[in-house]
Amino acid sequence: MTINIATEPELQRFIKQYPEIKMLEILMPDMNGIVRCKRIPATEFTTFFCDGVKGPASTVLLNVRGEFCDEVDFANLEGDPDKLIHPIANTLAPITWLKSDTAQVLGTFTELDGSPALFDSRNILIKALQPLQAMGLKPVVATELEFYLIKNGDSAVPQPQLAKVPGTNVEQSGTQYAMPEDLWDNDDFLEDVRKACELQNVPMTTVHSEFSPGQFEINLHHVDDPITACDHAVLLKRIIKGVARYHGMAATFMAKPFMDVPGSGLHIHFSLYDDDGVNVFANPESDVVPAISDTLRHAIGGLADTMADSMAIFAPNANSYRRLIPGNFAPLTPNWGYNHRDVALRIPVSGVNDCRVEHRVSGADANPYLVMAALAAGVHHGISQGCDPGEMIPEGLEIEEEITLPRIWSLALDEFDSSAILPQYLGEDYCRLFGTVRRGECEEFVAQVSNIDYDWYLRAM
Repeated sequence: MTINIATEPELQRFIKQYPEIKMLEILMPDMNGIVRCKRIPATEFTTFFCDGVKGPASTVLLNVRGEFCDEVDFANLEGDPDKLIHPIANTLAPITWLKSDTAQVLGTFTELDGSPALFDSRNILIKALQPLQAMGLKPVVATELEFYLIKNGDSAVPQPQLAKVPGTNVEQSGTQYAMPEDLWDNDDFLEDVRKACELQNVPMTTVHSEFSPGQFEINLHHVDDPITACDHAVLLKRIIKGVARYHGMAATFMAKPFMDVPGSGLHIHFSLYDDDGVNVFANPESDVVPAISDTLRHAIGGLADTMADSMAIFAPNANSYRRLIPGNFAPLTPNWGYNHRDVALRIPVSGVNDCRVEHRVSGADANPYLVMAALAAGVHHGISQGCDPGEMIPEGLEIEEEITLPRIWSLALDEFDSSAILPQYLGEDYCRLFGTVRRGECEEFVAQVSNIDYDWYLRAM
């Protein structure tokens, strides 16, 4: 396993271009996909790029509240030892939404001897991709992220940032999918997102307003390195949240921030090419629509086989499961079909060269590295085992919704913990570590007494 670590010449080129930079934020995505950070001054830039800096292993093993799980007691993590953090190549960039002269760079953890640390989710993705690479196959992937803009206010309950009815101070209600006025009303925000993406080498493409008021989707270009694609997804989320704050708003990638409207998803488009650059998911000899290969059928079969096992990754916290309700374009069973957005695994309309599968299960709150690792595992498992995906759902067919995937967090963790497939790709130690940390947070969440308890039960009981 190799990590693409940045070198001092990259730093020197950056300093020459941006001599005003005084501080550097080292970004460390944790197990949840939350970016943890430490800042270093300019006097320490060279040391960091040449030797790395030390940091506790717990940095990327925290729960969503930033707390370390007491149950974690694996041998190489006992006592929360220091590890090394190194910069990732081609991720050094200025931060556009801060007033201070500050830059950022993605970091990754290694052991003190320089070997990759297998508690870092980025390294887990590198490991999970190796079986496909050993078959001479290269994934080409893209991500699509949905999010809500939140208006600032004094209420403890967040409210979506809604457009105004023209000529009034009345907030626009109802679904206005792909309305240009929603883009116009947020043009300054979206333009600053575009500029930040350009400076930080994040390949942003299409932007549109989504089905829910205040909700948007931003897509990223396909790239031929899934690790880089996940770097882009993590950085895009950070850009959107940072620019929103600069404009006096907030942005959230919670899976389900509001009742009675759809949640936010992370959709991943996944295609596969051989050493000659041929798309192995397509069957150019077929006159059937869609013209897909047996390789794609088997890949879909593997994704279906591993979907329940992977739900704890696709839906990583308590709020994630509020999105998984019928009628919300959040699939509840591992079905597949052509040009059909109600299925979990969609075959989009495409040509031979870009034949692909779109995975539509994950919430926007999921860790992109772990989601991609689970997809790589499912695809390789399906191809190597010749998995049968069952019957394809035809285009235009109304689906009677069936619930077969776990819709309760603890049940999803049970499926994850009992998986015989995922440990082969993510590693047994990491699967135990992930299950332990997420189970600890799940049990802590269930133990809370919320305002709903009082509203529903205090008087009645």
